[in-house]
Amino acid sequence: MDGLFGFLEKNSIYIVLFIVLVVWAGIFIFLLNLDKRLKQVEKNVKGEKS
Repeated sequence: MDGLFGFLEKNSIYIVLFIVLVVWAGIFIFLLNLDKRLKQVEKNVKGEKS
């Protein structure tokens, strides 16, 4: 385990890259879910008008 902590201490850029990757993945998933909900709302609005 000491080797892993030593590696991460010397190469902390990997921690930053991992955090950035997680944030971007979260944004992507959020936008996909938002798109799905908006499509459902649009379908309901079109259904009410006709």
